[in-house]
Amino acid sequence: MTDTPNCNPHLELVKFNYPLKHLSESLKRWRKTRIVAIGSSTTAGEGDVIPYPARLELALRKRFPDRMIDVVNRGIGGQEAPEEAARFEADVIEEGPALVIWQVGTNAIYHRSLYDPHRVAATIATGLSWLASLEIEADVILMDLQYAPELLKDKEADTRLMVALIAEAAVAAKANLFPRFRLMEQWVKDGIDPGKLIAGDGLHQTEYSTACVTAALDAAIGAAVSGVPGAVA
Repeated sequence: MTDTPNCNPHLELVKFNYPLKHLSESLKRWRKTRIVAIGSSTTAGEGDVIPYPARLELALRKRFPDRMIDVVNRGIGGQEAPEEAARFEADVIEEGPALVIWQVGTNAIYHRSLYDPHRVAATIATGLSWLASLEIEADVILMDLQYAPELLKDKEADTRLMVALIAEAAVAAKANLFPRFRLMEQWVKDGIDPGKLIAGDGLHQTEYSTACVTAALDAAIGAAVSGVPGAVA
């Protein structure tokens, strides 16, 4: 795993609307803290790029020294919200997490013939409601799509619709959103070559952008956690 590249995390874009209360309490009690990351290939990993959950685990262990923090990777490539929500009981609830990161939306567009964005958004809303109703003391972060040529070429309208629908679901559920699409689009506006962010297949993130996204997610989590003794800014 390479060191984090020099990239702007744009905290003004990714800062969460709500504090991470359950994660904060878990860290303050010095107990073993478990985070579950569920999603598709961005979560599971693609090729030889180490995915964000493993990177985030290392970053959070540095941010909160002497804590036992595990980021459990429950990603399966090619899945979308309906398949992921069906795995919540076994892959999320049973882990007893203090934080759930749910990465959604990419395959709804990439496999557009199989999914309808509005139905996927409805599943996301149902999944968020389910997580909120269960007696698990966990915060939730939704992570949206990557900014990638395969999601923009001939599909830009649907892609931007999916981004908007995910944001609406987060607002309605009072869940935090990590706006990956907007962040990566901003990096392109900043002058970063899109080819440095997305692999040759036009879809998956590179080593560079995966490290950058992880750094931004770590910064957003750090800003939303409060009252943890010894935390490193």
